Amino acid sequence: MFATAYGNVGSSIYYALGLVAAHALGLTPLVFLFAGGLFALTAKTYAEGASMYPEAGGSSSFARHAFNDVVSFFAGWALSLDYILTIAISAFFVPHYLSAFPGLHALNHNPDDIFGGLIVVAALAALNIRGLGESAKLNFILAVVDLSTQVLLVGLGVFLVLNPALLIHQVHLGTVPTWSELIFALSLAMLAYTGIETVANMAEESKDPGTQVPRAVNLVVLAVLGVYAGISVVALSALPVVHHGVGYSAELKQSFGQPGFATALGHFYENDPILGVISHMGLHGALLKGVQLYVGVLAATILFIATNAGMIGISRLSWSLAEHRQLPRLFSALHPVYRTPWFTLVFFSLLACTLIVYGNTEVLGNLYSFGAMLSFTTAHAAIVALRVKDPGRERPYATGWGVHIRGCTIPLTAVIGGIGTAAAWVAVTVLHPEAKYVGIPWMVLGMAGYFLYRRQQQLDPWLSYRLPRPERPEDFQELEYRTALVPIFGADVSAAALRGAARLIGEEGVVYAIFVLPVPRQLSLESGLEEEEAQGRSVLESARIQARRLGIQVRTGLIRTRNPGAALVEEAQRVHCDVIYWSTIHAPAGERGIGPTAAYLLAKRPCRVIIESERAAVAGTAPAVPALA
Repeated sequence: MFATAYGNVGSSIYYALGLVAAHALGLTPLVFLFAGGLFALTAKTYAEGASMYPEAGGSSSFARHAFNDVVSFFAGWALSLDYILTIAISAFFVPHYLSAFPGLHALNHNPDDIFGGLIVVAALAALNIRGLGESAKLNFILAVVDLSTQVLLVGLGVFLVLNPALLIHQVHLGTVPTWSELIFALSLAMLAYTGIETVANMAEESKDPGTQVPRAVNLVVLAVLGVYAGISVVALSALPVVHHGVGYSAELKQSFGQPGFATALGHFYENDPILGVISHMGLHGALLKGVQLYVGVLAATILFIATNAGMIGISRLSWSLAEHRQLPRLFSALHPVYRTPWFTLVFFSLLACTLIVYGNTEVLGNLYSFGAMLSFTTAHAAIVALRVKDPGRERPYATGWGVHIRGCTIPLTAVIGGIGTAAAWVAVTVLHPEAKYVGIPWMVLGMAGYFLYRRQQQLDPWLSYRLPRPERPEDFQELEYRTALVPIFGADVSAAALRGAARLIGEEGVVYAIFVLPVPRQLSLESGLEEEEAQGRSVLESARIQARRLGIQVRTGLIRTRNPGAALVEEAQRVHCDVIYWSTIHAPAGERGIGPTAAYLLAKRPCRVIIESERAAVAGTAPAVPALA
């Protein structure tokens, strides 16, 4: 969770630094710290909400439990704007950092950067429709590498260019920057910290949300605050605020436009601020070029992953809204072959592409803050309301620093955070024209569409509903205790596999047939998949019938998972399984031999593992247990 969340939040430094510095000038570090304070309060709110309700939807889910479906949809629709902008702004900056490579300098300017961003979105949309998976290990490695690089950049900057006196002298409060520009920058700075919704969306996959969600949130807050403060201080030492480009090269001076105080960080290097900082740290020759190429590749990769995270986030959010009948069923429709939410991916990718075509990074940043502040404010209000509405509810994690009022403990972190994010939203709306002309119409059209849809469906817009699901048969049992475990994928049930497992455990043993239902990354773990689940139950019923004819004691279960191997290992450990009997007849497509799932089982070996194939039998054993063939 930390790696994925940091990949989303930490990636913002690659574009937010230039956008904020253009207005905050010498106060950029303080602006980031102030915005970081609001982010820390908001993170605490999300930690409490996500640990209570570990489900997709984030602030929309909190509002549903605290208020009603109207407020829930309002938060969800604002959040959908955030995800669209996550896709757009992250994809748009990928080509800017790739421009560090020789021969690709045109990618830093229109229209090449627009075409590059469109290609990134189109490619990721196609890959997600086909069922692009995520590697938790890769995300973790990239997050660690990214964080380490940013810390190293701060360290080098402190050693090579840090000038405390310069940092102080380039600030003339009220003039450089002006009060209006400072307020403008404060509202824009929250752009740097959006992405905390990722933790809420991943909470449903956590084994212990009450412990793991707050821990991940706290780590993200500490890492991001330290990185932003350090990099912004180094950046303003390397690229200080000057009057109309004094001290800069002639090429950089031309980017300043009208005479006045400015920094090249927010002008010439607005599209790739981190590369600009590196270029002015006193490095030269091959070393400078090597560092630029390294940071360019790393930044492009992190932004690419952030774009993909935005697509996965909007897929899960849309499914949650459609599941609760707040969006038409089409938004939860799955591709007939790949079983992924194709319509949602295409629809929101097209909206993101529309914003990319506009090609203005500041407009994208301002709109991002508009949707994020609405979503954050609703989340804060929901947590306060839940303390009043349901004070006795178990809270695996509760934010501290509360006041007792009429038997309820009101969290001041949520109150102060809500006031701060609401004020930031007002500032964004008043000072940023695009918020008025795009953000407000987006919300008005969304709410009008919601009421119209509920009216057409003859549903009360204020009440909560869920799409109907087929009921489980009375004799369908969840997994309990077993001694032999037979994984089943697909529609084929082999009596030979059941007999083989039964022979290993004896007449008194019990065979557990487990249907494994892989869930695509683009869907919530609790997503519909009614057809697949019904097929799984049918397969398990067939297994029960065959087992009874053979005199085998059998129980059945169905597992939803993103990682079949890990899920099977966890189940075997949970019930102290004696043997996992893997038959290639039941293996997923492409795993008729020793595929990824079988290899994972053999590597982890929670118990004896028997792999049966048509040609040979291969056995993996736990330590000190002889191999079976």
